[in-house]
Amino acid sequence: MKITQLRAVQPATPGSPPDWRTQLGQIVVEVTTDEGVTGIGVGGGGLAGIHIIETVLRDLLIGQDPTDVEAWHSEMCRHTAFYGQKGLVVMAISGVDLALWDLRGKLLGQPVARLLNEGVDLAQPLPTYRTVFDDVETEAALDAGHAAVKLHVERFGDRPDPTAIAELVERARNKLGSERALMIDAFGRWDIPSTMAVAAAIEPYQLDWLEEPLSCDDLAGYEALKQSPVPIAGGEHEYLISGFETLAREQLHTVLQPDINWCGGMTTLVQIYQLAAQTGLRVCPHRGSEVYALHAIAAIDPQPLAESPRNWFNVLQGSPAIENGMIQLTDAPGFGINVAADLWPAN
Repeated sequence: MKITQLRAVQPATPGSPPDWRTQLGQIVVEVTTDEGVTGIGVGGGGLAGIHIIETVLRDLLIGQDPTDVEAWHSEMCRHTAFYGQKGLVVMAISGVDLALWDLRGKLLGQPVARLLNEGVDLAQPLPTYRTVFDDVETEAALDAGHAAVKLHVERFGDRPDPTAIAELVERARNKLGSERALMIDAFGRWDIPSTMAVAAAIEPYQLDWLEEPLSCDDLAGYEALKQSPVPIAGGEHEYLISGFETLAREQLHTVLQPDINWCGGMTTLVQIYQLAAQTGLRVCPHRGSEVYALHAIAAIDPQPLAESPRNWFNVLQGSPAIENGMIQLTDAPGFGINVAADLWPAN
């Protein structure tokens, strides 16, 4: 079997944020073989990512046997190592890797989750959490049956008032009760003193984590936050297993949050789960309710919790939906998704 076509497209995403998440946003990747089997992945990097896929990675993969996915992941990383150990190049590789995993599942007639764990119970629904911004959205998340809530507190600014955040957290905890998990996300806006002050103020409310309080590249700052009374989460903007090895080795985060569509694809996410098991850390993938990460969560996550998906990226047909706060995979081969034929520009 040989790869005969590798292409990518950035679909329109009405309602998406007017920032880098659109400008450098989701791209759909398709790998086709001479046997007519097609794999579909989603990566990132926008038009820059598409250029990498349709030049460097296409030249590497066309005419090759696609079945050894992990070997091709290593080769793609090696082939781009001089200019692509983080960021756009890895986002592009992520889409190709996922397309190759989708292809592998279709060739074997199995969902990817079963390739990761042949004993996975696909009939077992998985709990989800929703990111909210205020009290009204917290109540809506509870009414929808979500198992947990994450408060997005970026609106409190770069130097937040710990008392104001603690009041928001207290109200949320009172609504959730003691059984449901509660987290907050600072979106990389704070400094060390602000983070420690907020952590001290919210400690009584039993949060599962405080997410990305500092810039993702401030490793020295995260070293200082190891004294935080609230677990620190991050990794949404980290790349490849080498990046996560640094976070794990130095114990800079308690919860790792890789984005499968950016960090290197399924091959990297599996490596991250293995790393976490060895180092006593938790993995909770970014946007885990989206179909790609969901297969890993179902198959190999000892504490499954899937973050609600982006509601503006709707080009994947067959993705499972959240119902009563739970989400469940099907037994369709590969990732079980497709895209409309008119997504691709006419040749």
